Amino acid sequence: MNDEALRSRARAAGIAVDWVDASGRPQTVGGESLKRLLEAMPDSGDVAEVPPLVTTRVGARTLLPNLASESKLAAELVLEDGNVLPITLRGGNVAGVPPIALPGYHQLRFADREVTLAVAPARCFTLEEVGDGQRMWGVAAQVYSLRREGDGGIGDAGAVRDLAQAAAAQGADAVALSPVHSLFASNPGRCGPYSPSSRLFLNPLYADPTLVFPVERVAACSSPQTDQFEHAALIDWQAAGPTKFTMLRRLFEQFRSHDLSEGGALAADFERFVKEGGEALQAHARFEALDAERPGLCSDWPAHGHEPADKTAVQYHLFLQWVTDRSFAAAQAAALGAGMRIGLLSDLAIGMDRHGSHAWSRQSDLLLDLSIGAPPDIFNPQGQDWGLTGFSPAALVARGFEPFLATVRAALRHAGGVRIDHAMGLMRLWLIPRGASAAEGAFLTYPLDDLLNLLALESRRRGAVVIGEDLGTVPPGFRSRLRRAGIAGMDVLWFERARQSFKSPARWRRDAVALTTTHDLPTVAGWWSGTDIRTRAALGRAQEHEEGERAKDRARLWRAFSQSGAAEPPPPAADDSGPAVDAALTYVAQSPSALILAPTEDLLGLAEQPNLPGTVDEHPNWRRRLPPLAQDLFEAPAVLRRAKAIDGRRS
Repeated sequence: MNDEALRSRARAAGIAVDWVDASGRPQTVGGESLKRLLEAMPDSGDVAEVPPLVTTRVGARTLLPNLASESKLAAELVLEDGNVLPITLRGGNVAGVPPIALPGYHQLRFADREVTLAVAPARCFTLEEVGDGQRMWGVAAQVYSLRREGDGGIGDAGAVRDLAQAAAAQGADAVALSPVHSLFASNPGRCGPYSPSSRLFLNPLYADPTLVFPVERVAACSSPQTDQFEHAALIDWQAAGPTKFTMLRRLFEQFRSHDLSEGGALAADFERFVKEGGEALQAHARFEALDAERPGLCSDWPAHGHEPADKTAVQYHLFLQWVTDRSFAAAQAAALGAGMRIGLLSDLAIGMDRHGSHAWSRQSDLLLDLSIGAPPDIFNPQGQDWGLTGFSPAALVARGFEPFLATVRAALRHAGGVRIDHAMGLMRLWLIPRGASAAEGAFLTYPLDDLLNLLALESRRRGAVVIGEDLGTVPPGFRSRLRRAGIAGMDVLWFERARQSFKSPARWRRDAVALTTTHDLPTVAGWWSGTDIRTRAALGRAQEHEEGERAKDRARLWRAFSQSGAAEPPPPAADDSGPAVDAALTYVAQSPSALILAPTEDLLGLAEQPNLPGTVDEHPNWRRRLPPLAQDLFEAPAVLRRAKAIDGRRS
């Protein structure tokens, strides 16, 4: 195949042969990279059929792909409410459906075919709507970091409930959580929340069984060993994880011998949950059971034909999912019951581990030989390989977008909204052939219009907001697409700059959530004191000029604080970060955004960030626990002062 034919085939597959890097320089993907990318993608061939699901907008005429008709076609539209409407498909090069006024998933029948029409509203349910025009605020927390008495050393849904109720008492309307996706029960040390085994199911270590069973029953199954874990500053996942699973297994054995054998409300609820979960839930439980027996090998086995030796193991993992699901349901109910307008905000990771549950049980959904990452830029000259796999665009279309819909519905199951990590993945992903360097990847196009339509439809049906993490290298026009779709972006203090200064909060976006920082960036105290630079320097990751540039940035930031009224000159010393934290939270609270999120680390004035990108074992990522109990977070005078300052500015 000559070069031009190769490029043509790549473009037909959705690969961006020519692209522009973060510095604005045109780039072209090499021939060898194109070959490897194409080899890793399923050959969709010539699509001759109308796809099983077609998205459209309320009031818009809909064209049916791959369906041409010289004359009009008689058809009927079966609406979600059961009404049947006779319609006529207009003829032409592409047959067209007349405008439909009712949003929903409707069935279009014509000849011997049936197609689902996903008729979406123009926009998602927005922050402005949920807040009725008022400016809201909330807190952002890493679930594992939260403390409650009896949590066994790992933050859980019970601590989330406690935080939500405490924050609501201070006027907050949301608690944004780190991902709670299922990881690997057989290896609790694999604790990175953005590398899930499956995004359809939950991490059982975040279950709080006291939200399902009597406290005395749970206590009887617990081990005294958990006390040492509960008071530790860092989570020992390899010790605390198995200990909690031991408690959950004891609880399961009691549940199996008592509740399931005798019946009752809990048994009925469990059986209902399992039935509703269907084959996807069963497959996930089988994976967990097999992975526990032969860790790491299960991913190489076919999804069918293997059963665990422990005949109760599958039921045990179904039980774990049930307890975790009901735990987060209780947490969200408590948040709303305490007066929050949004409650929990879930976090949707961009991809999945290629050796995880989803990749094992639903291989055709994914591009298993391609890894998600980022192209080379000024911060990462070699590019980034995140070691995750993602959806195949062709599979999404062929399967009526079921994999995407299932993922979104799981994220919104017990939440008032979702944050989509690396939201640019709705439009394109940088994909790297297995074994290649990150620089040898290319952008693959995704069906953005369809995905935005489905998000709008699901968001409206659930009254849930959608936030897109639009940080980093953003494709031209992408933010305006999100804005039109009613998806909020993210404005983070460290990136809101103007020339040699920081942007006034009045210039931040109205349609973006405002934050001081994120889990991957320095806390305010860490940035002001230079802790982040010293941490990276100790790992050989800092540059010589950073300390000097940070001193200049401190002066610039305090000047911006003073000009906005969030603080007064002169700036405090670098080792006096408390006033900087106060000023930063007040500054961000002045943003016109409909929602600001205050990270718990900043409310507490902590210097260390939850995760240091680019490190694995060199730094205690995803292990730090917050000092106070979640229910007592706002009792510290400094935290209460900061919360009142935020609430006052938002009001």
